[in-house]
Amino acid sequence: MKIPALIMAGGQGKRFSAEIEKPLAAFLGKPLIDWVLEAVKSSSKVSNFYIVTSPHTPKTESKCLKEGLNVIRTDGKNYHEDLKQAIVYKRLYQPVLTLSSDLPALKGVFLDYVISKYEECGKPALTVLVPVEKCMEIGIVTTSTYPHLGKLYAVSGINIIDGSKVFQEEMEQEVLVYDGIEAAININSFEDLVNAEKYILNLRTKF
Repeated sequence: MKIPALIMAGGQGKRFSAEIEKPLAAFLGKPLIDWVLEAVKSSSKVSNFYIVTSPHTPKTESKCLKEGLNVIRTDGKNYHEDLKQAIVYKRLYQPVLTLSSDLPALKGVFLDYVISKYEECGKPALTVLVPVEKCMEIGIVTTSTYPHLGKLYAVSGINIIDGSKVFQEEMEQEVLVYDGIEAAININSFEDLVNAEKYILNLRTKF
């Protein structure tokens, strides 16, 4: 199975205090969104991808257009409305991988793993959750949580959804709990970025 991906890059980034659009903030020398693009391009299970922008991220949109990438501009109301708008605009009425543009530790092989798990589960949706303790270990403040089996987990920003069911109020969902950095490093603030860089650099010195 190969599926399309939507890289969500149209948020206001209210928690990101730096004077730059969050997708363009440098992480270990490269814009956050570039790390996500590299992961998507190297995945063997992603057929094609689109960057979803909005009036909140004109510089991100300009960069992606200059690089010849497929861009979908949405109204920028909120994450879920932008997602629906993008799916309808491109008629993606099939399984779609959705990714935040602030996941700099993503790897193509991990995306392949997630898509394989989606294939196996037989449900219309899958979400990747991260133990809050892992985020704390890295120095990332958890801002969005999801309950699973009596425990709260951090939302990773990595999901697969059947686009044909995007307007349903409720959808059966598989939960994939994963404690690796690929999902755990989700940058919401400048402090998250600094702490995650330190964590990665420390890992590199150990191996």
